[in-house]
Amino acid sequence: MSMKQTMAKINDFREERNWRQFHNEKDLALSISLEASELLEIYQWRSAEEGNQDVEHLKEEIADVLIYSYMMADNLGFDIDEIIEEKLVKNAVKYPVEKCLARSQEKSIK
Repeated sequence: MSMKQTMAKINDFREERNWRQFHNEKDLALSISLEASELLEIYQWRSAEEGNQDVEHLKEEIADVLIYSYMMADNLGFDIDEIIEEKLVKNAVKYPVEKCLARSQEKSIK
């Protein structure tokens, strides 16, 4: 399924329930943060391996973060593919491979 198809399904879901009225940017930003906190909670007081065992819960919380993020992007008229591409280009300039890779390898050697 493409991102556009996913966004259409999300919009259908919220339109059927008349929830768009509650989905302003402030509340969506809050919801993204809250759902990200629920994702973190899976790992609280556990090792990374222990947290990864709860696959269904992980999938649900990641989906919640993404759904709210998609809705916020849609409200703002942002094309998700476009803004991700723009950010990857900026990140490539900010973190060039030749500078980052060497540091990563040095840390793994120690």
